[in-house]
Amino acid sequence: MMAPTRRGVLSCGIGAGAMVLLLLAGDPAEAALTTGTDDVPVIHPRKEWNAESPKCKAEVLKHHPDHIVVHHTSTPNSTDFSLAHAYELSRQIQRFHMHVRGWNDIGEQLTISRGGYVMEGRNGSLKAILARWNVMGAQTQSHNDHTLGIENEGNYMKSPVPDRLWTSLTDVCVWLCRTYGLDPYKAIVGHRDFNSTDCPGDVLYARLPELRRLVAGRLTGQEPPSVLVQDPFVPGAVATPAAGPTGVSPLVSQPMDAMPPPPGQPRSLGRAQDSGVE
Repeated sequence: MMAPTRRGVLSCGIGAGAMVLLLLAGDPAEAALTTGTDDVPVIHPRKEWNAESPKCKAEVLKHHPDHIVVHHTSTPNSTDFSLAHAYELSRQIQRFHMHVRGWNDIGEQLTISRGGYVMEGRNGSLKAILARWNVMGAQTQSHNDHTLGIENEGNYMKSPVPDRLWTSLTDVCVWLCRTYGLDPYKAIVGHRDFNSTDCPGDVLYARLPELRRLVAGRLTGQEPPSVLVQDPFVPGAVATPAAGPTGVSPLVSQPMDAMPPPPGQPRSLGRAQDSGVE
């Protein structure tokens, strides 16, 4: 029997919920989750980045979110674009959220590294998304019951976003909008649209209209396919997919101050404490 593709999982209606159990429970079909297709980006489950057990299971919201909230971590713009770094990023964010802020688990549903790797965040997030549901996060205060948060590594108050992150953010937003039947022009917002914060940074926030247009174009089949470009953020890097001929950078964000600042550096001025309350 052939392992089901992720395209098939997302298009099989009610059966998608049951298939999710196979994808995330060690079944051979789980390979589809980490392969990626034109419709679904590669997502690395919690077990791959060795997530700590949550204090309690996340509340499953049996309805789809109406907004996708873009955040940035407001941490140094790392030049380490490796998968190992991406996994460590998720672990650091989870430790900070659980042991410094006292939350039940990592706050956001999805995390994207500067290298473009996409990780599952809060426990149960992937299973819920594939069932067209959501889990209660801790990423947008007073709006966690109807939003899904994407944490993007880096500080984008002034700095551009790497093409790899932009490509993954676009792919993820296309996937989420298609899965939930959302209008990207209405659904994709920045953290500052809901809370008093600098997140997701001035540069990322200014590009949200472009992100909405790119996602809408992909959903309608009018956006040109991705092209290969040289990633300027990685010395000697090989060509990597970019979001179309414009070569734009990514834009996603998570609660500002998602992690503590390095020793000797002040905490960001963004009011991260507004991002979520457990």
